[in-house]
Amino acid sequence: MIVPVSEADDPRIAGFRAVRERDLVGRQGGFMAEGEVVLRLLAGRLGTRGGHRLFSVLLSQAQAERLSDLIAALPADLPVHVAPQAVMDAIVGFHIHRGILALGAARPLPEAGALLDGLGPRALVVAALGLTNHDNMGGIFRNAAAFGADAVILDEASCDPLYRKAIRVSVGASLVVPFARVPDAGVLIALLATRGFEAVALSPSGRETLSRLTRPPRVAALFGTEGPGLPDAVMARVRTVAIPMAEGFDSLNVATTSGIVLHHLAGV
Repeated sequence: MIVPVSEADDPRIAGFRAVRERDLVGRQGGFMAEGEVVLRLLAGRLGTRGGHRLFSVLLSQAQAERLSDLIAALPADLPVHVAPQAVMDAIVGFHIHRGILALGAARPLPEAGALLDGLGPRALVVAALGLTNHDNMGGIFRNAAAFGADAVILDEASCDPLYRKAIRVSVGASLVVPFARVPDAGVLIALLATRGFEAVALSPSGRETLSRLTRPPRVAALFGTEGPGLPDAVMARVRTVAIPMAEGFDSLNVATTSGIVLHHLAGV
């Protein structure tokens, strides 16, 4: 349903107005997706039971002309607002060179125990504790999708994987990989133990090296925030693993670490 937009104050596109400010205050169960790859990913999954829903799309005139096939694949009743680039920039509050935005409602967040219960006898889970950087969060979800992780578990201190920047960095993976939240690390470790998962914590001080780790059938890789890393109380309760590196460096970016670890666990 093509809806031409010629004025930045058009009430029909109010949800797209002042994007950065809305990011700061949150979207109350919604999300904003950005870019062609992410929109195509969403379009291919619309109508999936229990999935995300799209409310509307905003495209620049140039992108609308280029993406006629994608527009045709969207539901006929989904508003696709089309604006000249200058008007779109005025709507969102900055120059958006991609010229592609979509507003949606996030699927209900599952309970962590139920999510784990639904996984098979061989499962790979990613857990992030205290992760507050949206770039790292997006990178971890992208790696989780790339290496076939079954789920991601976050503690309450971790940032929102459906924040616009996290979605963009993840190339839409945070909209695809199932995730749930737990109050804290203690609850997470107990949940994993009762469901037969072996928790493996990544740390420069790990007692084992990654290359010698044989994957357990059900395994959860735990990652902490950069700098402090995982708390000592967590490290004392789980198996700890390190990635050896050159002298003078003792750690990697957490998203990079997750890619190395998930590649190893997925290939064993």
